[in-house]
Amino acid sequence: MTSFHYNKPKKKKKNHESRLPRRVAANLQTRKIFSGSEVSRSGAPCSASLRLATPCNVSSRLPHAKRATRETADRLGRFPAASLRRARRRARRHAFENTAQELSDTSPDMQYKDTQVSVPPRASDPGWAHGIMVNGGRQKIKCKYCHKVMLGGGISRLKQHLAGERGNVAPCEEVPEEVKVQIQQHLGFKVLEKLKKQKGLSNSKDSAPYLQYREEGENEDGMRTQKTVCTRGKRRRREKEAMECISNQMKKHKKHSFPAATTIVAQPLHQSFASQEIIAQADLAVARFMYESGIPFTAANSHFYQQMADAIAAAGPGYKMPSYHALRGKLLNKSVQDAEEYEEELRKSWDVTGCSVMVDRWVDKTGNSVINFFVYCPKGTLFLKSADASDISECPDALLNLFDCVVQEVGHKRIVNFVTDASASCKAARKLLMEKYKTFFCSTCGGYGIELMLEEIGKMNEVKVVLAKAKKITQFIYNSAWMLNLVRRKTGGRDIVQLASTRFASTFLTLQNMVALKHRLEKIFASAAWMHSTFSKQKAGLELAEIIADQLFWSLCDQILKVTKPLLSVFQLMDCEEKPSVGYVYDAMEKAKKSIIVSFDNKESDYVQYLEIIDHIWQEELHSPLHAAAYYLNPSIFYNPSFSTNKVIQKGLLDCIETLEPNLTAQVVITSNINFYEEAVGDFGRPVALRCRESLAPATWWSLYAADYPDLQRLAVRILSQTCSIIRYKRSRTMFERMCSKKKNRLEQQRFNHLAFVHYNLHLQHSRRSEASKAIYTRGTLDPICLEAIDANMGDWVEDLGAIGSDGLSWMDVTVPGEWKFLNHRVENMDDCNDSTDDRGSDDGRGVDTNDDM
Repeated sequence: MTSFHYNKPKKKKKNHESRLPRRVAANLQTRKIFSGSEVSRSGAPCSASLRLATPCNVSSRLPHAKRATRETADRLGRFPAASLRRARRRARRHAFENTAQELSDTSPDMQYKDTQVSVPPRASDPGWAHGIMVNGGRQKIKCKYCHKVMLGGGISRLKQHLAGERGNVAPCEEVPEEVKVQIQQHLGFKVLEKLKKQKGLSNSKDSAPYLQYREEGENEDGMRTQKTVCTRGKRRRREKEAMECISNQMKKHKKHSFPAATTIVAQPLHQSFASQEIIAQADLAVARFMYESGIPFTAANSHFYQQMADAIAAAGPGYKMPSYHALRGKLLNKSVQDAEEYEEELRKSWDVTGCSVMVDRWVDKTGNSVINFFVYCPKGTLFLKSADASDISECPDALLNLFDCVVQEVGHKRIVNFVTDASASCKAARKLLMEKYKTFFCSTCGGYGIELMLEEIGKMNEVKVVLAKAKKITQFIYNSAWMLNLVRRKTGGRDIVQLASTRFASTFLTLQNMVALKHRLEKIFASAAWMHSTFSKQKAGLELAEIIADQLFWSLCDQILKVTKPLLSVFQLMDCEEKPSVGYVYDAMEKAKKSIIVSFDNKESDYVQYLEIIDHIWQEELHSPLHAAAYYLNPSIFYNPSFSTNKVIQKGLLDCIETLEPNLTAQVVITSNINFYEEAVGDFGRPVALRCRESLAPATWWSLYAADYPDLQRLAVRILSQTCSIIRYKRSRTMFERMCSKKKNRLEQQRFNHLAFVHYNLHLQHSRRSEASKAIYTRGTLDPICLEAIDANMGDWVEDLGAIGSDGLSWMDVTVPGEWKFLNHRVENMDDCNDSTDDRGSDDGRGVDTNDDM
């Protein structure tokens, strides 16, 4: 047998590098480049070397890239070759990004050499708002938050980075949560839109909206289509993660209108991802609805305005608005139920803290009168009901019957204070009511009392002259578009006319604001723009310039404000729902009178006429034993070294003990326990009680540190939990007119009563929540020209007297006022702002213009 021998061919000798895999050899070559002579004096690779470090010879040829590829291949070994190739490409991209980041960190020359451009021209993708292009290329983008540079993948990679999607890029750790949610919503919307296009579901009613994934109510075809498409792993993961994250965010930020109300979907988005054309069409659709329906512009300031838009967007395309019958039927009934649950929650607290019944009488020019009843407690204010009082407003006996029905509905043992206005009929009716029950006090609204003081001061001859001149200034400015634009530009969008909840509070706030802007007004009327204008040569313009230049006018303004500013501070305190005001009113009035005396340098001849007005109204209208007792029981005032008592305070305390505590034995116990409070004995003298005298609300302080004296504790908590002023709320003229309608249907009247109950309680609850966050009416600007915003009777301050010539401009040319807060009851301290520049400009972004020329 012949044997055959196989001779192996001899292998060619290769150097060490030739035996290495191609990727590792390329890596060594790269290392040679960076370790050789091509290094700058600073120790970093020179620009020539860096130009060689391109993706083709660095990105996928580093050791950790090879290791990552092998680990991924082992993990995905059971998958087809295509999956392995995708995994390798993903690993190489990670390696390249990490290497490029290291190179940029170690090479200052490279860092400063790159030019950064924020967005490409004609870019419409919302992701560009959060990234910066490097070197002017769309593929190299730098994150604005963590400053990570994305090399490859373009804007899609940046959005995945911001949204926290793992796989192609590391998540951003510095991105704000709201931006992250917005990008996730955008990506989820894109995924679902692509699904629609692929399967022809763009017109299907079962297509999922972009903010939530509907799993119920889908037909079989929709389920089958979704199941087929979602078999693609990458898209399915992206869709699922985006929708879950969005759902979690919305659950985290959900809000309730009432405690048991249905959840209002939608944390308002700070950025819309729709195109400008779509947004413009949506804006116009909303505007047409409001114009056609005659809805007041102030409806846009409603808290629920944006919530409505967000809820509609969450429902997705094809959402049908509720019908006429749904709004006046089941939806109204659901809102009534929610409001009733809110009422029950408040009623539980009335047994502990007591409550104040507030009677708000609204009379129009025709003599029609509507009375709205509210119930206040520290936990919130409740609208109880409305009544048409047109036929009984001047009859004390008829008003007594109406008041008596309210007392029985609330419970006379729960009521501590019954607050009305100072009209003769209301004063007579409440006196009869107090004599009937003898278990609570009746008093005049504190805000109404301060308004009476300001009204009497406004009737003084020297004050009337000053107000008439100030009125000419505002009438001229607010009836010329050119003049109004000039003033708003020079003052940073700040208005002169200041709206408040009552007429004379608005009047003196406007005068106070005018004095604060004195120097800017003087500059305006001395500027070249004014001198070259036609107004400067008109009779009205010459008269106005003379008033502005008159220093005697400004001196009289200062004198008037010495009296009105302290009173406006008391008005702010009384008209504020943030904390019960009864414990601070007596002290606030005493401080206001002392402030007036000091401002006139203790010259009695200068201030005596003003104090006579204040003392007369205080004694005749405002003072109540409840104020004196609350002043005494307020620990922040009583333990102050400046505290002093008198017969009025002592008698007020005894009157409260006898009236609010019907049990004779408890009255004796309370009187004997007062000494422990006065001497700070027991828990009253605890170190923590001493520290919390100023920081805690008086009623809360008593509930914590008076447990050893329960009768005294109950009395103090009930007194200190009351208000002494009618809470200001948004009056609805539509509600007023419907209540005064002579033709009524019994069923429809029941429906209207429920509508008023929901309307006012929604407003009261939201205004209290806004006040707690110190953000009252910050959404939008109330233009003083548009007096539908508030019933402040300030029309004569912006009235057109026909004395001003035309400037050729219209209302469309008027600059939008700056975001200046509406002072419903918040009086700002303007002592230090005479020469300051308000940093809030108008809507076009311009601040204060200090240039004299237009």
